[in-house]
Amino acid sequence: MNAPLPRSVLRDSDTDEPQLFQPARIGDLELANRVVMAPLTRSRADEVAGDIPGSAMNVEYYRQRSNAGLIISEGTQVAPAGKGYMATPGIYSDAQVEGWKPVTQAVHEAGSRIVAQIWHVGRITHPSLTGGLHPVAPSALAPQEVVAYTHEGKVEVPVPHALSVQEIAEVVEQFRRGAANAMRAGFDGVEIHGANGYLIDQFLRDGANQRTDAYGGSIENRCRFALEVVDAVVAEIGAGRVGIRLSPVTPVNGIADSDPQAVFGYLVQELDKRGIAFVHFIEGSTGGSRDLPGFDYAWARSTFRGAYIANNGYDRDTAIDAVASGRADAVAFGRAYIANPDLVQRLKAGAALNTPFPQTFYTPGPAGYIDYPAL
Repeated sequence: MNAPLPRSVLRDSDTDEPQLFQPARIGDLELANRVVMAPLTRSRADEVAGDIPGSAMNVEYYRQRSNAGLIISEGTQVAPAGKGYMATPGIYSDAQVEGWKPVTQAVHEAGSRIVAQIWHVGRITHPSLTGGLHPVAPSALAPQEVVAYTHEGKVEVPVPHALSVQEIAEVVEQFRRGAANAMRAGFDGVEIHGANGYLIDQFLRDGANQRTDAYGGSIENRCRFALEVVDAVVAEIGAGRVGIRLSPVTPVNGIADSDPQAVFGYLVQELDKRGIAFVHFIEGSTGGSRDLPGFDYAWARSTFRGAYIANNGYDRDTAIDAVASGRADAVAFGRAYIANPDLVQRLKAGAALNTPFPQTFYTPGPAGYIDYPAL
C-alpha cells in the first residue's frame, strides 16, 4: 500500500488554545472543536410506540450536550432483529425518522454536528426484545456468560440462527436503508457500529465466526460483511459522511479473536482505500483498561488517512496531549458526557466534573438524564 497522504483534518490557528478545542474538518463535516460525544445507550425511546425517539426529554438531552464538536448518537438499530436492549431507538421506520428530526434540528441550532450510530446487535439479544424474532449471527454459537436485560429481568441469550448468504445481503441492505433514513432525519452522517461484540464484530472474530463459506475462515472472508456494509453506506451517502467504530481487543459480550492485529490491520487498510471520514477506536477493553495487548493503535493512526477518533478512559490532560501530539485527531468521551452536559466548557476551564450515577443510566424519565447541573 502507498504511504499515507498528509492529513487535512487539523487546521492552523493563531490562538494558544489547545488543539482539542480548536476547529477541525473530519470528512465532509466542519467541527467547532475536537471533543466528541461518544455513543451512549440511555434506553429512553418510546418503546410502546415503536422505539421512537424525539420526546421533549430526548431533544433536551442532546441539546444540552451540543457543545461537542461532534455528537455520535446512541446506538440506533437498523431493523427490529437488531435491537438488543429495552427502549433503544430505531432508524428503520418513517415514524422513527420523524422522531429523530427535532433532535438533529436542536443540535444544529446549538452549533454542533451529529451522526447516527447505526447498529445491529446480532446474537446479543433475546426474542422478548425483538418482537419474537430469533437472534442472528454468523454462526450458531451463543456468547459465553452473556445475558439479555429484558422486562422480565436478566435472561440467557439463546443460541443464534446462522445467517444465510441471502440473509446477510438483506442485513447489508438494512444498514444502507438506515444510512439513508439517517440523512432524511437530518443527521450529518453515520457511524457504523463495528465494535463491542455486536453483529459486524461477530463476523470479524474467529471466536464467533466459524463459517466455511465466503464470509468465514480467512481474514478477507471474515471482513467481507463489514466492508459490504461500509460500501453500501458509502454508495448511499458518500464516504465523507461515514465513520466506523472498532474495538480490536475488547472482550465484552463474549467476543474474542486469535490474532486481532492481523484481522483489524487488514480491515483498517481496506477502510483507508474507501476514503471514509473516520475510524473511532475503543482502545483496550471497553470501559476498562487501555493496556490490553494485541493491536497497534499507533500503526492504525499512521496507516488510516482519515480522522482517528480515540476513545476509552481519556481525561482532560490525556485528551489534550493525544491531539497535540498527533496521536489522535479527536477524542470521544462517554460517561463524562452523561454527567456533564457542558463538558467542553468544563474541560476548557479545568473545572471539576460531576459524578455520574450508574443507577440511572438506563432508567426511564429525566432523573440522571437531563438534570445534571452545568457550571
